[in-house]
Amino acid sequence: MTLSVLILGGSGFVGRALCEQLTRRLGADVRITVPTRRLPHAQVVQSLPGVTVVQADVFRDLPTLLPGHDAVVNLIAILQGSTAAFEHVHVELPRRIAAAMSATGVRRLVQVSALGVAEHAPSRYLRSKAAGEAVLQVATQTGGLELTIVRPSLVFGDGDRSVNLFARLQRLFPLMPLGGADAKLQPVWVQDLARAIVETLRRREAIGQTYEIAGPRVLTLAELVRLAGRVAGCERTVLPLPHAVAALQALAVECLPGEPVLSRDNLASLSVPNVASGALPGLAVLGIRPAALEAVLPTYLAADAGVARLDAWRARR
Repeated sequence: MTLSVLILGGSGFVGRALCEQLTRRLGADVRITVPTRRLPHAQVVQSLPGVTVVQADVFRDLPTLLPGHDAVVNLIAILQGSTAAFEHVHVELPRRIAAAMSATGVRRLVQVSALGVAEHAPSRYLRSKAAGEAVLQVATQTGGLELTIVRPSLVFGDGDRSVNLFARLQRLFPLMPLGGADAKLQPVWVQDLARAIVETLRRREAIGQTYEIAGPRVLTLAELVRLAGRVAGCERTVLPLPHAVAALQALAVECLPGEPVLSRDNLASLSVPNVASGALPGLAVLGIRPAALEAVLPTYLAADAGVARLDAWRARR
């Protein structure tokens, strides 16, 4: 029986890995739809067998996108923005997804959230993610939604916006001043996260569950930065910044054009350990042995590959 999946955010970093894993593991038994407002953004997944890319606005077009699908995966999220922006993406969109699914009779949803979410968390990001989960939990009780929540730690892999950035910055600067240096993370490989989502779609017993998706090792942010630099052949000294100084640095960066490297809200998120609690099921329950960070990083952060990627990055600026 063919599984038809609508992937919201399917052209993004995690979405690309998910499309690859679905086509690799289910082959001809899966049909994937990826809506995007900008078709060129989805070129990578468009070439995969069984993937159809459609131009659409998910906030507006859900009622027409959903019919004919067996399941929805929501990957859409932002890391930066105002309170209103977080509310719009992390709370209003799940509300619209639940309403559209109820209206069209599509019941199965996998919602990708984050470790550390809580109603009274210190950051807008974590609070809004928790509010989005709460909206969907209500829909399971009132609208028959078959919900699975996936909470990953920091996700790394080829094309990520974190570990790659740490390596790039160390190629440019002789010293790494770092806010939140002592923050605890349990980085997970994007392919392991994607495979976990595939497994939750395949297993009826995953309905109603919340999974913590984390890698095999807990690191501080400073350790992660140093490891990225070492693998890329450009390790620099990390200078941990006191919180007040880090907040001033983040404020200054927020005033620059474009998306900030590290905002004050990001710093607030880092004050919460981004590690699995152990109280909820994880990768092991899904039959997945997570890849070690050290095993994966050299495949895309090695010194020679890093030079080529840096040159390409500079050319795009």
